[in-house]
Amino acid sequence: MKIRFGYVSHAISLWDASPAKTLTFTRYQQLSPEERVEKLLEVTKQNLNHTLRMLYYNLAHELELYRMSSSIVPLATHSEVNWDFVTPFRTEWLEIGKLVKKKKLRVSFHPNQFTLFTSPQTKITENAVVDMRYHYRMFEAMGLEQEGLINIHIGGAYGDKQKTLPRFHQNLTTLPSPIKQVMTLENDDKTYNAEETLAACEKESIPLVFDYHHHMANLSEAALEELLPRIFRTWEHRPHLIPKVHISSPKNEKEFRSHADFVDPEFIMPFLKMVREIGIDIDFMIEAKAKDQAALKLIEDLSKLRGYKRISGGAVEVK
Repeated sequence: MKIRFGYVSHAISLWDASPAKTLTFTRYQQLSPEERVEKLLEVTKQNLNHTLRMLYYNLAHELELYRMSSSIVPLATHSEVNWDFVTPFRTEWLEIGKLVKKKKLRVSFHPNQFTLFTSPQTKITENAVVDMRYHYRMFEAMGLEQEGLINIHIGGAYGDKQKTLPRFHQNLTTLPSPIKQVMTLENDDKTYNAEETLAACEKESIPLVFDYHHHMANLSEAALEELLPRIFRTWEHRPHLIPKVHISSPKNEKEFRSHADFVDPEFIMPFLKMVREIGIDIDFMIEAKAKDQAALKLIEDLSKLRGYKRISGGAVEVK
């Protein structure tokens, strides 16, 4: 059994390398038409360059998983901006995509919590489709629309899960089929637990990205030992990919839902034992605050344990 590791968006070990530098709409409005174009191009180019820096950093450390920033393109989905962020950077987008393909890296996006399909308001669903199109368009620009995944949560309950879940399935029909083919769902820490999210995934033939920290904050009625085989089977819809799990640990008992800087191996050990018994390869996306440093430290910590052997900079073998 092999576990690969990755992190989210920004390798904090690198100096001034954020791939999510921003341009607010307020600032955008203050600029002249010429300055607006210039600033959009400047910030996007910097974010693309920094994304490439992340990938080379990951390759140097043999980290094969990476979640790209959703903020690579400033104001990409703003209705009053709506600009072509692909054409000026065709070379840069394709350079990123070619590197991902050549080195067989696993990449994904995770839109923010406002990208949901449970709202009774049509406008919110329409905005969710716009945001999913934006993420898919970035994958298309990179030539990765068949490789990348876009992960979201089910959304809010609006006071009645029994009414909201059917609305989720209905609203999801507005999402273009090619985009739905690359989406995943994740259980959350307050509303839809792993069991409820799993039911939605099974109904829609969508893989479930299981979040262990969220699960511990929002337990299911069924035991995790019963759910895991079903969760992993949802990945059979994407046979070229192995299951992916989000890993983090609580900041403290009082702030249990908040992510700590690093991952406490003791917190995830019960889950590791379950996965070990199932015996399948799995990918861990580390969501700790220390990002790349947390991923590398967890690999090091686990490799010191009996039965865990580090087999590369970014992976361990479990016996």
